[in-house]
Amino acid sequence: MRKTFAVIALLFLLTACGREAGPKPKAPAPEPGPDALPTKLTALSVDQCFLAPKTEAPKGCEKYVTEVGNTTGTVRKRVPEAGPAADAVDAAVKVFRTSSCKTASAPGGACTQALVDMANSLESVKTTVNRQATTG
Repeated sequence: MRKTFAVIALLFLLTACGREAGPKPKAPAPEPGPDALPTKLTALSVDQCFLAPKTEAPKGCEKYVTEVGNTTGTVRKRVPEAGPAADAVDAAVKVFRTSSCKTASAPGGACTQALVDMANSLESVKTTVNRQATTG
């Protein structure tokens, strides 16, 4: 009886060792290709926080600001000549994040100015990226 139990326990341990401990790690998502960047910038430029930054409640623009901030690294990598405009976007994103704008429920002050600056700089980025996309 002990031998049978020992054999069963050993078989159980051996089969358990062959199983994975968890799901396989996924490969990181690839960066968007050159054609995806203009599309991303176009999508950002139809957001109300871009179109009407002076009238939007800053706290409603947090997702937009995050998306804009996440785009500048790809802009610099793919279109280096847009770097200065991307720097200006990042500066506006930093002001938005450090000025408690995610709780500002009314337009005005530093938060609205950050959105205005972000929109203007993003327009410059978009223009440069689109020019690069058409001239290659």
